[in-house]
Parts: sequence; structure tokens; C-alpha cells
Amino acid sequence: MQKGAQQSATVANPVPGANPDLLPHFLVEPEDVYIVKNKPVLLVCKAMPATQIFFKCNGEWVRQVDHVIERSTDDSSGLPAMEVRINVSRQQVEKVFGLEEYWCQCVAWSSSGTTKSQKAYIRIAYLRKNFEQEPLAKEVSLEQGIVLPCRPPEGIPPAEVEWLRNEDLVDPSLDPNVYITREHSLVVRQARLADTANYTCVAKNIVARRRSASAAVIVYVNGGWSTWTEWSVCSASCGRGWQKRSRSCTNPAPLNGGAFCEGQNVQKTACATLCPVDGSWSPWSKWSACGLDCTHWRSRECSDPAPRNGGEECRGADLDTRNCTSDLCVHTASGPEDVALYVGLIAVAVCLLLLLLVLILVYCRKKEGLDSDVADSSILTSGFQPVSIKPSKADNPHLLTIQPDLSTTTTTCQGSLCPRQDGPSPKFQLANGHLLSPLGGGRHTLHHSSPTSEAEDFVSRLSTQNYFRSLPRGTSNMTYGTFNFLGGRLMIPNTGISLLIPPDAIPRGKIYEIYLTLHKPEDVRLPLAGCQTLLSPIVSCGPPGVLLTRPVILAMDHCGEPCPESWSLRLKKQSCEGSWEDVLHLGEEAPSHLYYCQLEAGACYVFTEQLGRFALVGEALSVAATKRLKLLLFAPMACTSLEYNIRVYCLHDTHDALKEVVQLEKQLGGQLIQEPRVLHFKDSYHNLRLSIHDVPSSLWKSKLLVSYQEIPFYHIWNGTQQYLHCTFTLERISPSTSDLACKVWVWQVEGDGQSFNINFNITKDTRFAELLALESEGGVPALVGPSAFKIPFLIRQKIITSLDPPCSRGADWRTLAQKLHLDSHLSFFASKPSPTAMILNLWEARHFPNGNLSQLAAAVAGLGQPDAGLFTVSEAEC
Repeated sequence: MQKGAQQSATVANPVPGANPDLLPHFLVEPEDVYIVKNKPVLLVCKAMPATQIFFKCNGEWVRQVDHVIERSTDDSSGLPAMEVRINVSRQQVEKVFGLEEYWCQCVAWSSSGTTKSQKAYIRIAYLRKNFEQEPLAKEVSLEQGIVLPCRPPEGIPPAEVEWLRNEDLVDPSLDPNVYITREHSLVVRQARLADTANYTCVAKNIVARRRSASAAVIVYVNGGWSTWTEWSVCSASCGRGWQKRSRSCTNPAPLNGGAFCEGQNVQKTACATLCPVDGSWSPWSKWSACGLDCTHWRSRECSDPAPRNGGEECRGADLDTRNCTSDLCVHTASGPEDVALYVGLIAVAVCLLLLLLVLILVYCRKKEGLDSDVADSSILTSGFQPVSIKPSKADNPHLLTIQPDLSTTTTTCQGSLCPRQDGPSPKFQLANGHLLSPLGGGRHTLHHSSPTSEAEDFVSRLSTQNYFRSLPRGTSNMTYGTFNFLGGRLMIPNTGISLLIPPDAIPRGKIYEIYLTLHKPEDVRLPLAGCQTLLSPIVSCGPPGVLLTRPVILAMDHCGEPCPESWSLRLKKQSCEGSWEDVLHLGEEAPSHLYYCQLEAGACYVFTEQLGRFALVGEALSVAATKRLKLLLFAPMACTSLEYNIRVYCLHDTHDALKEVVQLEKQLGGQLIQEPRVLHFKDSYHNLRLSIHDVPSSLWKSKLLVSYQEIPFYHIWNGTQQYLHCTFTLERISPSTSDLACKVWVWQVEGDGQSFNINFNITKDTRFAELLALESEGGVPALVGPSAFKIPFLIRQKIITSLDPPCSRGADWRTLAQKLHLDSHLSFFASKPSPTAMILNLWEARHFPNGNLSQLAAAVAGLGQPDAGLFTVSEAEC
């Protein structure tokens, strides 16, 4: 939606007869804004002339105390001007979720009338994690077009999209071969080898930045043949043979998985070569007549046959000369030309001989010099003898020849000296003991039997003090009693909330009127920052400021899965000024601290010496942090029309939340139609989805227009909204239809889910009604004195007297704590005047009223005290 698309124009309402020029006109009007996470937004409005300016949001006037007003006077006209600012929080916008958009408008007054500004729409900004469509890997050929689609996650404001190529931003203004469509698809007009890369679609808005999975794009090249080479020579030098030519797949060569060239890379063909014929001599001719030089000759030709086709020429001389007169013919001396020839040949031979002698002498000289050099070079090497490393002596432990001690390869870790290395270090540690053990089998139930008039009188007395003006005015979520040094117990029926006041917690001679109250989250403003979420009910015990000499124990449910690696848990307390403070960080308690907490799977027990208003708040350290949600399905007990509604509630898995919904459904005339289920809700910013399936179309028709309904993540995670539910409306085809069979699915996106198989008769099936029957928690909400404790007072004193003093044989309060699986709190117990009393008080808080006293007596008797028989008591003796 474009900014200002739904804004209305400024509207003026002049007073009849007034000067229209003095109507207020706006210098600054409120503009559309987005809420990012939990940060409030500021709206500003300025008008002149104006005597008053107020904001109106969704048709309701904003309280005057929420306006910040600044008045001024225009220097040029002297007219009064006003500037007004207000803050709008996320909670205000979420209250109208699903009904309409949240808008605010300025209304300015002057003596001439009023003027309304344009409407400013305030929207909660978000960006989901999952892309609606991610780019996929592709392989394309060179110069082919590439289209990578991307549909970003849903978000407000809509996400902007950019593309990364190998983590570098793709800028279409720098590369005309690339452009991005309006649908955010990346288009490459002609693929190049440089376009081979990993492409990532990035979506971002003012809230977050999301990356899609990378898509690998490979631009491949198909191979092409080069030109043929020349034919080779024939394989046979004589007769029939073969010749060949070749080509290579290099024009271009295949790349990035491209196809190889099709066809043959070598061609062959037959060839014929003429055989060579060697030449041969013809017969000799006849001798010639004897000449003057007393010789005659004969000749022959290389023509029988003559050489052809590369054959060899004839070998030998083609002319033969002989002396034709034998001894009778005397050979005369040679002429002067022959003498000169012979003299020249002799001179050349002599020169060659002299040159050979010179070369021999030079070679011998050089060889003698080289031998002398080698002999002299031994002087240089006489000081460099080979170095031999001697083995180290056994009596020198510092040399490098010591062999490693293989026996030290085993590491022994004890206690906390060996931290785990398989994950990040948690913020706080919880021992693997009773802190993670499930609740005991006992269920705490009671009936509130205080007279209404007396309760209302007590509430009216509390309301006279400023601190108690936010207490509930009804009595169903409140109990009170008058207590002295004997102690007692307060319980709010069916909520799991109780306050144990141990003996001697109230000073002797003092009498206190103490109350215990359960608050609705919408009645108490509990600020939550960042990823914090409310895990427990908000409980008050008071009056604040009373003097206590021993810690009291406040018990209340919680819905967090106590995993130290996933949660940072804090106990918050409200001060008398109304601000909330962190008084305890679970896992980092100091033994001498005013507050201490025993955390179990579904409940926490808070030791405190100061009464006040408390709540358990968790901050997720990872997406593995989960809250337990209780899923309940309700439907009308009587169906008088064709329509039939199925209501699916998503509550904190605590007794107080269950009690509120059961009471609400009783007023609505609803009944439970399926056994409740537990869903683990993750801190992953994903919404909760609900859908209905397999409705028989011949009997029923679903009026749901979409495939599923959603409850926003923040509505569930902040923990301050009650009665979160979705309604599925079905319509019977016939009034006589009474059997209903369908499925209801509830799941968190990318998280846990539950499926309900509904199959019952809507007119007479009530088999699940008794599952939510509220049980009694101890009879009365206020128990005073010894009747409030399972352990008889005298037996309790004997146990404390016997186990508080240290015992060398270990038979003291430390062993008792180990037997009761409370040894992780030894430092806290030791910091108190009576450690045994602290252990017994915690046992009373955890096991009332259904605790097994015989098991406690057996644990005490098993300590080996000389008078252990005094502690073995039966239920009848108590």
C-alpha cells in the first residue's frame, strides 16, 4: 500500500458567521508510520491559529495526559500556534488486530471553528522468514537468456529486493545485459561465461533482512569442430594403402559441462602409390682404339631399365679406361700442371699435421692445470667435516630426544572443571537434579469459602491505600487471613497459587492480616523488553513492608520449558512507586539474597522476606526456547440453529489460565469436545495457524473463506493477552444432523503441531465434560496454625533440633537435602539460621495437601541418628 493511499484530506468545520481566515490550518500533519518491534512511534501535529489540538485514534479521543503540547505565537501574524505530540505503542495497535487499520487524526480548534487533519495510519512492521518463491539452480548455454524468479517474504512495509552474484551486488545500471523485473525476477538477456555464479535474492525492509537459498547458475559451452587438416601421405610406399585427416573439438572447446562435438574426428581414405624402379646398367660397349696416351675406353648407360618412380640410380662408373699397349707402352712424366698439384697437396698435408700437434699440446697444458686446481681445493674443504648428532644422554631431561609419555593421553574431568563443548555457553547453569524433574503427583485444589461480605470489606480496606488500588474488586481470585507466629497458608482455588507462612516467620507478639491476589495481565502494566515473555501469572501478596523474620514461600505455575541453554529467567517485583525491577536472576542467586527460587517443570517456589507483587519473566536466548500452550476445543452444549461454532483456545499451560477459560465457557454455555493437548511454541517469530479439514460435505458446510486462520506470534509470545482463540463456524445441511466428524489442526509455522480428531454427537455426547471439573484444593483458602502443615509442630521441632547441628558422620540436614533431591540449594540453606527448617518449609510448599508424610519420615529415619525412632510417625499420629 502506498503511503497516504487511505488518508483523508483536511476537513474544516467553520462556525456560522465566523471569519473563515481564522480557521485553523495545519502546518504539520501526522503521517503514516510503521512500528518496528516494540518501539513506540511519535505522531506530530501543528496548527495555526489554534487554541486546542487533540488526537483522535480509531474514533476515540486520546487522553489529555498522553499529549505533549507546545504553544507559541507566530512572529509575523501574531496568531497563536500549537504543536502536539503523542506516542503510539504496539499494544494499542494490536488491540484492533483483524478488525480495521489503526489510524490517528488531529482536530484543531479556534474561535472560528474546527479543522481535522488527514488520517495517519500506524501499521506494525514485520518481515516473515520464508520466501514465497526462491530462485532455483539453472544450467544454460552460452548466449541463452536467464530468468531467476524471486518472490520475497510477506512483510509490512513490502520488502525491497536486491540480487547478489557471488556476494557482490548486481547493479543493472552498470551492466546493460541484466535487469530486474517488477516481480523481482533477475533477467540476464544473453548468458556469458562471466555469468556463471551463485545468485542470492535478498529481501529487506525496516525490520529485517532475509536471504534466499543461493541458486547456482552454470553457463555451459557446447563444443565445435575445427577445420580438417591436410591428407596425410599414403601409408604404403608401394601399391595400395590408406591416408587420413583429422579435426579437433576446439572451436570452441566444451566448457562447464557443455556437450561434446558430434561426429568423427578422423577420416580415412584409400590411396595407390606407384612402385619405384631402380636403374640398371646396360651392357658395356666395345673397347675403343688405343690412343696416343696408350689407353682405350668403353662405356655403359643406366638404362636397362632406367630408374623411375623414385627408384635408385645405377651404382658404379659409366666409363672404364685401360692401358692398351701393356709393357710396350711407356708412360711419360707428368706435365708442369700435375707437379704443381702434387706440391700443393703435400703442403696442405703438412699444415694439417702441424695444426694437429698444436692442438695436442694445448690440451695437455689445460689438463695439467686442472689437476693442480683440484689438489689445491682440498684445503678449502679441510675445515668442513660431516657433523654427526650423538644421541642425548638419559640424565638430561631437557633435550628434545625425550620420548612422549603416551600414558598422559587420557584426560580425567571431575565436577565442573570439564565444561561441555557441544554448544554455546549458557547464561546460567541449572544442575541436572530436581530443578528439571517433573512435578509431584499431588494436585493442589481448594474451595474458597470466605464470606463474600467479609471479603469485600477486606478489599475495601486495602483500596484505601494507593498501592492497592489495582487489586481486583472480586473475591474469586483473592484470599486472605489473619496470622501470627504459628504461620499458616493461603491458597487461591484452582490456580496452583499459594503462600506458605512458616512458623516464626511472623515475629512473636505480632498479628498480620495477609492477602494473596491473582491479577489479570490486562489490569497490570508489566513492561517487557526485547524477547522477554511473561511465563507465570502476576501475583500479589501483602501488605508490603511488613516485618518477616523467616522467608515465606510463594508457589505459582509457569509455562516455560526450563532449559538453561535456551532461557534467561528473571523474577520481577513491582515497587511501591509502580515500576518493575529484576530482583532475582535464576541461576545466579547469592545465598544471602532476599529472594531465592526453586524452579520445577511446571511450577516455581519463591523464597522471599519481602511481600509484594511478583511475576516470572523469561528472555529467549535461542530459537529453541519454547513455551507450553494448552489447546482446548469448546462447542455449544445445545445447538438450536443450523450454525455450530467450534472455539479453539490457545492458553498458557497454567492452572489459572485454564480456570479463566472454563469459567468463561460456563457463561457461554460451552462444553469441552476433545481432550486438551499441549503444544510447544518456539521463539521463532512464526505465527500460530489453525485449520479444519475432512468436514463431511453431505452433512456440514464450513463457512471459513480461507484455508487457515492465524494468531500473530506477538499476541502469544508476550503472554499478556487472555482468551486467545479462533472460531470455526460450521453449518448443518439439515436440522436433523447431529453427528460431527472432522479434524482440527493447530501448528506453528516451522514448529510443533497438534491434530484433533473430532467424532461425537453434538446433542448428547458429554464424555469430555468431567475432564475440566474443578477439584478442591484443601477445603478452605486460608489455613492458620498447625492445621496448615502436614508435619506436626512438635515433630518438626525435633527434626530441626536434631539435624541442624553438623554431624561428623554426615547424618545432618545436608544428607536430608540429598535424600529429598534438594542438594543443589545447600549454599542457600546454609545461609539461614535453621537449614533444616528451610528444607521442611519447601517440602510443605511442594507437597501440600497430598504429600506422603511416611516417605519424609523414612528419609529422616534413614539418616542414622541415635534417636531416629522419634521421627517415625504415622499418618494417624499426625
